[in-house]
Amino acid sequence: MSLWANFALGFTYLSPLVGVYSLLAVALSTGGPPSMWWIVIVAGGQMLVALVFGEVVSQFPIAGGIYPWARRLWGKRYAWMAAWVYICALIVTITSVAEFGSGFVASLFGLELTKNVTLVLALALLVLALAINFSGTKWLARIARIGLFAELIGVIGLGLFLLLFERKHSFTVFFDAMGTAGEGSYVSAFMGAAVAGLFLFYGFEACGDVAEEVSNPARRIPRAMIMTILVGAVSALFSFGGYVLAAPDLDAIVAGEVVDPIPAILEGSLGTTGAKIFLLVALTAFISCVLSLQAAASRLIFSFARDGMMPGHRWLAHVTESTKVPRNALIVACTAPALICVLIWLNDGILVAVTSFAILGIYLAFQMVVLGALRQRIRGWKPAGPWSLGGWGLIVNVLALAYGIFAMILLARPGTSGDFVADYIVLIGLVVVLAVGLVYLVGARPDRKSDAPEGDAVAVAEAIRSHRSR
Repeated sequence: MSLWANFALGFTYLSPLVGVYSLLAVALSTGGPPSMWWIVIVAGGQMLVALVFGEVVSQFPIAGGIYPWARRLWGKRYAWMAAWVYICALIVTITSVAEFGSGFVASLFGLELTKNVTLVLALALLVLALAINFSGTKWLARIARIGLFAELIGVIGLGLFLLLFERKHSFTVFFDAMGTAGEGSYVSAFMGAAVAGLFLFYGFEACGDVAEEVSNPARRIPRAMIMTILVGAVSALFSFGGYVLAAPDLDAIVAGEVVDPIPAILEGSLGTTGAKIFLLVALTAFISCVLSLQAAASRLIFSFARDGMMPGHRWLAHVTESTKVPRNALIVACTAPALICVLIWLNDGILVAVTSFAILGIYLAFQMVVLGALRQRIRGWKPAGPWSLGGWGLIVNVLALAYGIFAMILLARPGTSGDFVADYIVLIGLVVVLAVGLVYLVGARPDRKSDAPEGDAVAVAEAIRSHRSR
């Protein structure tokens, strides 16, 4: 992979088009137009995390991302838990995107979105992505680049068009709560709308998941991750802002009377034909997003299995001779989400809970790496990769950890429905995943089956500097 292909992989995984489309109505009904500012806040926080990741991957450009980083920064058991949470969250994320994407397919072809149609279309998206991933890294890179262009057209291009030619509201609307605070303080409503940004800004770590398939990864992957955050933030702002300013009945959307406002906005602004063309562009972005997610999950599973850290590790660590991809790990990254799609078909009420758990699980896995990096810095680690923050590293690391804790508190906040299970479903899901992982870790002791390096960030950095000085 080149720098641009690696950036395209991370960007199509982050997918501002998918994020904004999926959460616009929720964000507006919770916090009104000012919820757009969460895009700026979260982008800034995740940039800090990306900078920490950049220093780690520059010293350890190893396939698998979160797992090998946590292992080299802390140890085998710590890395096992980080990877277990991340794998579960990734698989659930693939499921969520496939489920949301089925709506685009149905709209494009004029199908009624019943439970059966949703299941069939979601499974079709998963299988299509698997077939492309089977063809090898070059095709993955090609489709990711196509998805990148679709994203840019669908978010920046459309956003600019709506802002320039279809604007129906003043820019001051982004400072107007429009009654979402009720009789109380707006702070609570604004905090509740945080998901508008939190759901958007992950995916940049996928650039590091395929590190062993990138040319000059120690320099290019950190740059690709930073580009993913910056371009993603600009794209999301254009998209979110364009939809809000072009909405013909913004009051009804904020009041929660319109569940899916974007089709009406598009029909009114682009006409029926224009809306269909946008749906085709959006579908391309969804396919690319599922493709990138599958690729990232499979590389993590492969890296995990290569170190003998999970059941069936020999089968999962197999790389096909012709395409040089971990085909068996890809099968798991397609089959597991497909099974969850079937569960959602049986009970479609769990989709929101499934999506919410995915976000919290990914943020937790991120912060386990950030915490590991801070621990090593305290022990004397000075990142020795060709890409480094220098003296700013410690400050950025502390700020990234503080941001991550703040984000997880927002994600884990219980609901207010009065139903214990419904209000605490995200935390319940995380506790179950952590408990299952801990039981397996303590009972099976997979860490004993692996002799791969661990906790050696300081030693490796010193060895690199010693080699350079010769």
